[in-house]
This record gives sequence, C-alpha cells and structure tokens, in this order.
Amino acid sequence: MFNTTHTGLIELRSRIDKLWGYLDLETKTEELYVLEKDSSDPNLWNDQDKAQAMMKKIGNLKGLIDSWKEVSQTCDDLAELYEMSKDEESADLTATLESDIADLRNRVEKMEFKKMLNGPDDACACLMSIHPGAGGTESQDWALMLFRMYTHFFERENMDFKVVDFQEAEDAGLKSATIEVTCENAYGLLRSEIGVHRLVRISPFDANARRHTSFTAVYLYPEHEDIEFDLDMSEVRVDTYRSSGAGGQYINKTDSAVRMTHLPTGIMASCQTERSQIQNRETCYKMLKTMVAEHYRLEEEAKRDARMAEKKKVEWGSQIRSYVLQPYQMVKDLRTGVETSDTAGVLDGKIRPFIDAYLLSTSEAAK
Repeated sequence: MFNTTHTGLIELRSRIDKLWGYLDLETKTEELYVLEKDSSDPNLWNDQDKAQAMMKKIGNLKGLIDSWKEVSQTCDDLAELYEMSKDEESADLTATLESDIADLRNRVEKMEFKKMLNGPDDACACLMSIHPGAGGTESQDWALMLFRMYTHFFERENMDFKVVDFQEAEDAGLKSATIEVTCENAYGLLRSEIGVHRLVRISPFDANARRHTSFTAVYLYPEHEDIEFDLDMSEVRVDTYRSSGAGGQYINKTDSAVRMTHLPTGIMASCQTERSQIQNRETCYKMLKTMVAEHYRLEEEAKRDARMAEKKKVEWGSQIRSYVLQPYQMVKDLRTGVETSDTAGVLDGKIRPFIDAYLLSTSEAAK
C-alpha cells in the first residue's frame, strides 16, 4: 500500500510540475502583474467595457495561477503526511491519505484538460448557430432536437448561456437558432461541435413509416471582447419582425425582434431575446459584428494557407457525427471513433465524452 501511495505522489508531482509549462504559467504570471498594475489607473473606469474586460481577464489569470499553487502545495502536504504515516502504521491515516490523493488526482486532471484549450480563440465566449440542411421538415425537426440537446448540455455543465434567436419552422422544428455561451473557455470546449450532424430514424412525418436521413449544421463564432473590426452600417439591412413562439422560456413574444443582414457577405444575425427593440438591436449588432469579423478572418487565413475555408455542404459525406435511432441505436463521432448506444442520453445532453475525445485528439495532433 505504501509503495503504491509513494508512486502515486511521485507521479502527481511530475504532472503538476509539467502543468506549469503546459499552461505557460510563467508568461501568465507576468501578464497578471502588468494587468494588475494597469488596473490601478484611476482613469480606467472612464471606459466601463474596457475596465470590466480587464478585471475579468485578471480574475481568470489569477484563478488559474492560484489553482496551480493550491494543487502544488497540496501535493507537498500529502508527501509530508505520507512520511508520517509510514511510521504510525495507522489504517485510518492511510485511508485518509488515499482519499486525499484521489481528490488531488481529480483536480490535476481538470487542470490538464485546460491545456487542451490553448487555441487563440479557446478562452472566448461564443455564438453557436444551428441551421437545418437538406431534408425539409425532417431536418428542421432534427435541428430542434439538436437545439434541445445543447441547451440540456449547457444546463448539465452549469454553463452560462442565452438563446438570442429562435426562428420557428412552419410545420415543425426550427429554421435557425443562435445561442450565446458566455462562460470561460466556451469556444474551446464547443469547437468539437462545428460541422454537420446526421440523423437516421423512422420519420414521424412519414405515413408509411419509412427511414429518413436528415442533416443539420452547427457553426461557432468566438466573441472577442476587444474585437478590432468596424462594421459599416451602410452595408447592413435592418428588419424588424415579431418573435417566434417555440423558443419557450427563452423568447419574448413581442414585435421587438431585429434582423440584420450584411449585404456584401450575406451573413445574417437576429435577436429576439429582449422586450426592448433597442436592446435587441444592440445585441444583434454585436452578433453580426462577431460573425462578419470571423468570416473575414477565416478568409484571410485561407489565403495565407492557400486553401479555401468553405462551409461544408449540409448533406451526405460531410458529417462529423452520426446519430442512428433505427434500425439500431448508435451515436458515433466519425473523427474520433467514439460511439455509444445510449442515444436517449446523448440527445438529453450527455455529449461530454465526444467533446473530451475530440479535444484530446486535436491536442495530441498538435504535439
């Protein structure tokens, strides 16, 4: 038992030390020092948005650094306790030590997960946009199922989110929906969901009970607090309309909804969350600015990489994940190979295994 405990502590010490480099905490410590110094400027709060963004960044950096210091100190304390327990041969002390080591291992694993969220946009909040593809009513209903899957997932994970747009389809399902996810690392955690999701089932809309295949696309846009992009409103068409009803608790049923279309790109953003048209207009402008800026960023990136960053066609051959309800039960991620027969659980928001596997695969590929 003692040899196992000692080996476990040595392993944890090594993993904790590596985390300092993996998470680039030396650079983050220096960045925190500069930000805390700048935050003492009495003129900082003249710009409320800038000040709040700075304080949020300070809080995130300090939280990460303090978490590392806490697990490092805990490991040292447990190593000292281990040395004491060797002489006392106390079963209770040994059991406590093993329990504390298991708890520390869980904390270290959570921090190791953060090292997979080190992309340039991973720390950002994000907009998730859901659009049905080929398949008419079938795909519109499938889009609604995905919408519910994601909102249930956010609730399970205690992630802060807000449905800012929900366009109800005429017969069933939805035409489009946009969800703003504002918790830390939202974009990094959810980038695994970008792409086409394929559903195979016996259609509830087919009187002959035939099997149908439907497709829905999920897009993600990182929300940078200090985005440097000027949206020319002369290139934007603004429309107002009445909010749809199927968004349930998330949507207000008033005539205050706003839709903005960026004419050069055809990108469209809508907001119907607030009762005030002015508030909806402000949120819609922010969303459109984020989407258009991301469009141009990817366009420039594609030119540098000598490739076109096109959205995949929402149809056969382009899916990232397949959800089969008939003739058998299976959800399979086609990128990582992770699969499960618990289709009901997945559609109720239990998608964390797919997300973790994708992040692990992309993290290892980047090594």
